[in-house]
Amino acid sequence: MNFNPKKRTPNLILLISAFVIVSLILWNTNSFFKKFKEEERSKMEIWATAQSELLQSSENMDLGNLTIKVLQNNSSTPMILVNKDGSIKTNNMPEDMVKDSLYLRGKIKKFENENTPILIDQQGEHLATLYYGNSEVLNKLKYYPIALLLIIFLFAAVIFFFFKTNKASEQNKLWAGMAKETAHQIGTPLSSLLGWNELLKNESINPDIPLEIEKDISRLETITERFSKIGSLPELKPHDIVKETRDAFEYLKRRSSKLIHFSFNTKVDTISVLLNPSLYNWTIENLVKNGIDAMKGRGNIALEIIPDGKYVNILVADTGHGIPKSDYQTIFNPGVTSKKRGWGLGLSLVKRIVEEYHQGKIKVLSSNKEGTIMQISLRVNQ
Repeated sequence: MNFNPKKRTPNLILLISAFVIVSLILWNTNSFFKKFKEEERSKMEIWATAQSELLQSSENMDLGNLTIKVLQNNSSTPMILVNKDGSIKTNNMPEDMVKDSLYLRGKIKKFENENTPILIDQQGEHLATLYYGNSEVLNKLKYYPIALLLIIFLFAAVIFFFFKTNKASEQNKLWAGMAKETAHQIGTPLSSLLGWNELLKNESINPDIPLEIEKDISRLETITERFSKIGSLPELKPHDIVKETRDAFEYLKRRSSKLIHFSFNTKVDTISVLLNPSLYNWTIENLVKNGIDAMKGRGNIALEIIPDGKYVNILVADTGHGIPKSDYQTIFNPGVTSKKRGWGLGLSLVKRIVEEYHQGKIKVLSSNKEGTIMQISLRVNQ
């Protein structure tokens, strides 16, 4: 793979910039959290001082408006005041739970972990201990970085998906354009071959020769038609899936090595399916040729047609080296191939023809060291 610094540099700058921005946001949030926590501590110390005055005051002593206002003003921070005689006073906590001693013990332990308890002493005498937790604002601020990271992650995922989809769309347009151009380029020499073959028929040669050339020319016309249909929605008409599959299979059988044993089995004589024969035959050829490559030109290729309710299954089996289970899905991706030579487009085209054009399904039914079975499922035309 070639390394292009001009293309990678902007991506690297963008990645570093995103990392710096996220780091600054997290650092700023953490600074706010510490600052609010310090302010909360100062507020609770003032409250503890006011509480100390309340505990030291007599019934007839006037505490003053400031002390009373401080004691009444805290309406957000949950707290538990444990007096020296063991009595407990709570504030900003659920009234229905404060009578539960186990609940209070659990809260005291939790508050100790969140904030250092404040000891209320007066002239060397311990009056009470104040346990307090984080206010609702602090708790929300504590989880804010997590929420922010999730939002950033989702945003990045959306951008990645958008660019990936856009890139795939551009690649599809490129392959479609190349396919149509290939079909156009093949058309010119194909017309010449048709003319030359007609001349050969008038010569004193073995008549089987022009006949075989005519079959191959017909084959080239089929291939040209296939390429011309890439990128456009093909027309689907009712066809006998048994006949179309058998024809494609027999053509490959006649032109393959004698070291390969071909077998064709069907549970039904005829079954109608909405097909584009040219593209469907292409899928059968690709699967059979992949099987032949996997067997390195020697082994068994078996094709079987099995009705399955509203669907018909076409199974293509070989006795090749098999496919790892981890690759069952990725083998249908463009560019994925186990061959030293190849573009990795065969199975991706097969998947597109079966699933996008014919609304069917294709999958690896099974694979091991003894061989692989590929399954195409198409809806029966009823």
